[in-house]
Amino acid sequence: MPPRVVEPVARVVDTTVPGTAGPVPVRVHTPAGRPLGVVVYLHGGGHVTGTIDSYDGLTRRLANRVPATVVSVGYRRAPEHRCPAAVEDAEAVHGWATDHVRVLAPDSGGRVAVAGDSAGGNNTAVLVRRLRDAGAPPPALQVLVYPPVDAVAYRDRSAHPSYTECGRGFGLLYEDGLSYWDHYLGPDGDPASPDASPMRAASLAGLPPAYVLTVQYDVLRDEGEAYARALEAAGVPVQHRRWDGHLHGFLGDPATFSDADPALEEIAAALRAALTTDAQATVSH
Repeated sequence: MPPRVVEPVARVVDTTVPGTAGPVPVRVHTPAGRPLGVVVYLHGGGHVTGTIDSYDGLTRRLANRVPATVVSVGYRRAPEHRCPAAVEDAEAVHGWATDHVRVLAPDSGGRVAVAGDSAGGNNTAVLVRRLRDAGAPPPALQVLVYPPVDAVAYRDRSAHPSYTECGRGFGLLYEDGLSYWDHYLGPDGDPASPDASPMRAASLAGLPPAYVLTVQYDVLRDEGEAYARALEAAGVPVQHRRWDGHLHGFLGDPATFSDADPALEEIAAALRAALTTDAQATVSH
């Protein structure tokens, strides 16, 4: 098998950030171009799999395309660490990135955004609500890529058509999603807690602008799109983009999916605008 080719960036540093339960591993990608700000990235994997290493290709590509310094977070995973351990780690890293933004992205506007896909999209949505509730500085943008946002609806398979339409034969199985939720919540976890299900928060008002990406053939499609509508209804500026003809996880596989790079370019454009201007995201569905 030929060696895996990764996109070069100017610098890669593995380090740790102080967290509530101990050091949190991070990988800091400095882009080839001058960074316009910082993006904290939360990887996917159902809160069970996925690592900084397995997402190294995607975070490198994102860093160069914005360009921004991308801080990839090695948050604690289930089943050893239940909800909300992953978000606690993300919160610690976001605080560190905010405090060190002028070092991580010199000569930038000093802004920090948060992005994540799949379980990382769930972590992102929960994180920005926790930051709002704590009165912490909000991210410039929240990027939610095919996110799971409602464990209650997911367990009620009749809640959204995509649970049955796309539950088999399209990569991520409905049963896999159930297993991930069971691992993350554990036997005593509350699926209705907003720390697990951001859709169940008492209010979504006052959250930062959002970019929400969904795909046609994904068991989570309708859930993510319902969340985009709920954000918009709460007065949050939302860009929603559905990529038809694609599967959950396509963004990280440009060798297989020709739209993976165009999709990442759109995300990068939204991040670039959020990091360099005070303009709100454009609402479009």
